[in-house]
Amino acid sequence: MDFTSLLPYLLYTLAAAMVLVGVAGTVLPALPGIPLMFAGMLLAAWVGDFSLLGWPTLTVLVVLTVLSVLADLLAGLMGAKRVGASVWALAGAAVGTVVGLFFGLFGLLLGPFVGALLGELIAGGTLRRAAHVGLGTWIGIVIGAVLKVAIAFSMLGVFAFALVF
Repeated sequence: MDFTSLLPYLLYTLAAAMVLVGVAGTVLPALPGIPLMFAGMLLAAWVGDFSLLGWPTLTVLVVLTVLSVLADLLAGLMGAKRVGASVWALAGAAVGTVVGLFFGLFGLLLGPFVGALLGELIAGGTLRRAAHVGLGTWIGIVIGAVLKVAIAFSMLGVFAFALVF
C-alpha cells in the first residue's frame, strides 16, 4: 500500500479531528471553535470531490459560521449596550475579554464583567451602576456562548444530513 492510497484516509481523519476540536472550541477558550469545525467539514468535502457535501450544504455551513462569529463578537457588547453602558464600559468589556483569554475559562467569564465594571467606573458611574453594566455584559456573553453551542450542533446536523441523504 502506497502513500497516495492512504492519503484520503489521513485527510478524513484530520477533518474529523478538526471538527471534534472545533466542537470543544465552542466552550473552551483560545480555540476558534466553529471556524475550525467549518474548516474540517470543508476539508472532508474537498477530499470527497464535493460529491456528498456540495455547494448548497457548504453555503448553509458558511452562513452558520458567519452567524456564530458575529454572535461571539457582538453578544457581550450588545448585553452591555442593552443596559445603557457607556463607551468606556464597552471598551472595558472588549479589553477584559482579551485579557481574560490569558486566564482560561475563569478569565473568559470574569474578564468582560470586570472590564465593563471598571470602564463604567472610569466613565463616572456609581459602583451599583457599574455592577449592573458588568452583569449585563456577562449575561450577553452567556447568551452568545449558548448561541455558539446551538449553531455548532446545527452545523453537525446539516453535515450529517448531507452525508446520509
